[in-house]
Amino acid sequence: MDELLGGHLRVLREAAATGRPPGRAELDDCRAAGALAAERGASVRALVEAALALAESVTPTPFPALRRTVSALMEGYENAQRSALRLEEAARREFVDDLLQGRADRLAERAEHFGLRLAETYVVAVARPAGVTGTGAVGVAGEGGKGGEGGGLAGEAEGTARRIEDALVARFGSHNVLVAVRDGMLVCVAPGSLTVANGEFTHHVRQAFAPGWRVGLGRAHRGPGGVVTSYREGANAIELGDRLGLRAPVLRAADLLVFPVLLRDRAAIEDLVTSVLSPLVEARGGPEPLLATLEAVFASQGNQTAAARRLGVSTRAVTYRLERIRRLTGFSPDDSTQRFTLETAVLGARLLDWPAHPLR
Repeated sequence: MDELLGGHLRVLREAAATGRPPGRAELDDCRAAGALAAERGASVRALVEAALALAESVTPTPFPALRRTVSALMEGYENAQRSALRLEEAARREFVDDLLQGRADRLAERAEHFGLRLAETYVVAVARPAGVTGTGAVGVAGEGGKGGEGGGLAGEAEGTARRIEDALVARFGSHNVLVAVRDGMLVCVAPGSLTVANGEFTHHVRQAFAPGWRVGLGRAHRGPGGVVTSYREGANAIELGDRLGLRAPVLRAADLLVFPVLLRDRAAIEDLVTSVLSPLVEARGGPEPLLATLEAVFASQGNQTAAARRLGVSTRAVTYRLERIRRLTGFSPDDSTQRFTLETAVLGARLLDWPAHPLR
């Protein structure tokens, strides 16, 4: 430490002899010494104590000069710390971006720096703030998609991510979690064995975001490619929740596996929707009230009274609408086979945004 503070000592001796305060160049030398101390891993306390100890050898002690040199030492130290932090954050953002896009350039080596063991199984949670339409990250059923930058987190995003990550690291350790902002959303990567981390992440999202937020949880997958897959599943879960009008704020990809399956054969699902539901277009008031009634009945396990409460209408109105649906389509939710066909068709309609977007 003494070799770093030689300039500091010379400034003090000169000030004691001449009464002249240190100039800009001398203070810059002190700042450089403080930065070098930070780079070598010395603590700021050790740096200040060493500077004060050297000052004791100068008689009389020039306290105004001492105050300025110590201030410059600390300023250089803090600047070096901030610069190192910015570089670390930039490296982290670049690593997360490469990881979630599946770019493999030195990925394992860089993951080790952040404490991630990519041979393990990981789960990715994706959080989207309220008022944002669409995840922007990927499309349903893996349809393409570079993220949009116009929505989601902005401005305070990095600060929010840092606060949540700090809280998770304090509980689970830096080698277990990685939190970052991507495509306007908050992303958390955690080991599949650490299931409680997802709940803790969701807890902090609830506190940080206004009501209306959503969290999508991907399934556990192994390796770097598994992280990419889990991320896409989490983002797709949010997208599916929007399309289907699901109320739950937390959506698990494992609970929604049937929907990507439906969309893989788009021609078949379009044919189903058209064949079963197109007669509803002729209904007075359009198909939307009838579709909403079917959704409420299915969500209530066929209980028409509970469905009426969901819809805010009378039970008689639900009964009338179901009869109207039966007459128009020939399908009734009271029949087990027909109920499955109707429910699948309604889900397909929501996934395809029908009737707002007519089918070919």
